[in-house]
Amino acid sequence: MTTLAIIWYSRTGGSRQLAEAARDAAQDAGDVDVRFLAADDADADDLLSADGYLFACPENLAAIAGVMKAFFDRTYYEVLGKVEGRPYAAIICAGSDGENAKKQLERICQGWRLKRIADTPIVNVGAQTKEEILADKEIGEEYLGQARELGATLAAGLEMGVF
Repeated sequence: MTTLAIIWYSRTGGSRQLAEAARDAAQDAGDVDVRFLAADDADADDLLSADGYLFACPENLAAIAGVMKAFFDRTYYEVLGKVEGRPYAAIICAGSDGENAKKQLERICQGWRLKRIADTPIVNVGAQTKEEILADKEIGEEYLGQARELGATLAAGLEMGVF
């Protein structure tokens, strides 16, 4: 059985909701073992034991959130040269932009020589004030649908051996 690792971080719930939507769709899409891993709990062994990945995190201060960055810092060199060619997708949850976080995450995955299977959506929640930024997020159905599509696509492609 193939394994899809969904590795996520969320401070205010937005990225968690997106990761959960992707997880639920991946579980329904085929005979794939879906591992749902918080970034602060995931390690190199989780990456090495998976056949594909979905990363979901917020943008904080024009970069991927620190907990997700710490995950990549902890695992990058341990798996370098050992995960090449594996498929991945990512989702960024942002207050207004998200482009730098998207570029940063994709650059890390390019360094691992992972195969991006879809464009990385940026979910813009429009949070601009301190109160909006720190508030719990409620992700709309349009964006949850995008996350479900990514999760289902990864699971189906892994099961069929397309990636």
